[in-house]
Amino acid sequence: KFGMRVIISGGGTGGHIFPAIAIANAIQRQDPASEILFVGANGKMEMEKVPAAGYKIIGLPIVGIQRRLTWKNLLVPFKVISSLIKARKVIRDFRPDIAIGVGGYASGPLLRAAAAAGIPTLIQEQNSYAGITNKILSKKVDKICVAYEGMEKFFPKEKIVLTGNPVRSEVVQLEGKREKAYAHFGLQPNKKTVLIIGGSLGARTINHAVKKYASSWVDLGLQVLWQTGKPYVETARGMAAEKKGIVVFEFIREMDLAYTAADIIVSRAGAMSISELCLVKKPAIFIPSPNVSEDHQTKNAMALVNRNAAILVTDAAAEEQLGNVVMELFQDDLKAESLSKNISALGIPNAPELIVSEVMRLIRK
Repeated sequence: KFGMRVIISGGGTGGHIFPAIAIANAIQRQDPASEILFVGANGKMEMEKVPAAGYKIIGLPIVGIQRRLTWKNLLVPFKVISSLIKARKVIRDFRPDIAIGVGGYASGPLLRAAAAAGIPTLIQEQNSYAGITNKILSKKVDKICVAYEGMEKFFPKEKIVLTGNPVRSEVVQLEGKREKAYAHFGLQPNKKTVLIIGGSLGARTINHAVKKYASSWVDLGLQVLWQTGKPYVETARGMAAEKKGIVVFEFIREMDLAYTAADIIVSRAGAMSISELCLVKKPAIFIPSPNVSEDHQTKNAMALVNRNAAILVTDAAAEEQLGNVVMELFQDDLKAESLSKNISALGIPNAPELIVSEVMRLIRK
């Protein structure tokens, strides 16, 4: 192939970084001679995650505006200006064929500088509710890859392409792994399993609700596979010691095996979790995190609920309702089946390849 030079910019959270790395990997698969440079925000997660995935990264001094009034906000304009200057220099030195933004602060200055230099630009929006950086950039960029229908309320319609979110492909390949999954977690193959995922840090409300109901779920014939996150793991292990059928992990590395073992999945509603679950094709109960900007997790989940493809329980109501919602789904095979069918219709399995073909189209132009 022709050795494309690509800058990928953005980050701040796993929800921005995983898709960025998946896009980079897909570019390398299609064009092994390509050179990829990441641009992130100093002090953010991407500065360690990206090198761990084998890519070079440069940090910008950009920071976000604090939501409360603080003296740090006075530094923001200076950091924006110095980030723009540094972004221009990165573009001059690296001479990319294209700049890709995945959301997060760093993609702002970098994509602005790229567009100003006449370099083709593309952004990828993971959520059903557009992030602020991408909304601002949408007027300047050439292409906008989205994961949800109806995004013309945020972006110019003629620039939008529906590609889905690039998920970690190894995580959603479940065929032929059932025996291995049950053995790995010490679960019984003849019982239905509810998988609880609170995100890598765990989620307090979800953990409290599960603590309240797990024993009665087990009494009624379910088994519980519970990823707690660090703060809650000791409490949960105490319960698991008393009750056979509750299996506790602080963090589950082998998500493909967890998804394989699951009959019902309880999860936060981050964009990347939702995209994975659409490909996993299992009945899902979403408890959106209330601590995210613009309440976008609720909007992500509603995009599925409106198509009868998932169940939503609010964070505020979780401790009261989760017990019944899980039991009803456990006992209603028809409902579980229709949720599986409807969520699987929303999955886009080849998202990274679709994004790369848009990238190549822009470069050839």
